[in-house]
Amino acid sequence: MREAENDPHDGKRKCEALWPIFRIAHQKSRYIYDLYHRRKEISKELYEFCLDQGYADRNLIAKWKKPGYERLCCLRCMQTRDHNFATTCVCRVPKHLREEKVIECVHCGCRGCASGD
Repeated sequence: MREAENDPHDGKRKCEALWPIFRIAHQKSRYIYDLYHRRKEISKELYEFCLDQGYADRNLIAKWKKPGYERLCCLRCMQTRDHNFATTCVCRVPKHLREEKVIECVHCGCRGCASGD
């Protein structure tokens, strides 16, 4: 995480400098989510401790539990106030419905987190 924060971002857009940080935060949250909910390898106390200490994003994990959000990359991609025409991010559109086949989310660099992909 520290390497991602200190990494020089010369020649990158302002939003691209934050993408590695979002990716690492997503990976940490997904790892803790998988350990507790899928593999059942950690206790509820340890899971709650990780959430309370900020090792994982509690709100993102809550969304992963809901149908249709199993692969959500970040919470900004589903907030309508951050996008044109009050819709969700382009990475939430299933691949077979996209006009452009290769896209990247402006907020986190995701290339597609729709559940139907």
